[in-house]
Formats: sequence, C-alpha cells, structure tokens
Amino acid sequence: VQLQASGGGLVRPGGSLRLSCATSGRSFSSFFMAWFHQAPGKEREFVAAISGSGSSTYYADSLKGRFTISRDNARNTVRLQMDSLKPEDTAVYSCAAGLQTTGWNMWVPSGNGIPYWGRGTLVTVSS
Repeated sequence: VQLQASGGGLVRPGGSLRLSCATSGRSFSSFFMAWFHQAPGKEREFVAAISGSGSSTYYADSLKGRFTISRDNARNTVRLQMDSLKPEDTAVYSCAAGLQTTGWNMWVPSGNGIPYWGRGTLVTVSS
C-alpha cells in the first residue's frame, strides 16, 4: 500500500485547507485511515481517523469541531478538511493506514504499529 498526501500550503489564520491522501493497492475499504501531524521540534500527534466504511470517525480532542476526516472508497482517497486554522496548526501532515481489526481505534492514536505511512505535506498557518 502506498500513500501520497497533498494539499498543504500557506494559509492565513482563520482560513481553511483540505488535504488529500491518495492510496494504491486493493481492498481500500478494509483499511482504517488516519492523519497525524508533527510540528517543528515536537512529537508526532494524532489528528483524526476513519473506519474502512467511513461510518466511524475519531478526532484528537483539541481539534474536534475544526477538522473533518472523510473518505471516498471509490477513489481510494481520504481527505482532511481543516477550518478555522490557527498558527499552532502549522505542521507536516501525514496520512497512515492499516488493516481494520477489532479495537483499532483504541491504539491507532498512538501511531505505533501502523504499517503504512505516506510522505507528509506541509501546512503553514501564518499571516
């Protein structure tokens, strides 16, 4: 499985940006998808995750209400809509994937053990 994130860029505080993650490989709907970000000098942090069917979504508490994760299984794509962006959202955003197994949503936020990662895309929030 190969992942490629895109859509990053420079945006003003309060603005919006939509990231996309295109995947290759079969059985896309069997995989959970997740976004993480890593700000300069900081540890990688969980942003959001979505189940294979798209029926379940999970967010970092600090980002609820501003970020929305979605997926299009027909296009093997997952998206992250980011609204009301703040300077502290500046980071490299990466998508990740793994086979959806029982209890996946409990350990995915740690990022540990997720087998597939794409190269990140830089989001800079600045005036």
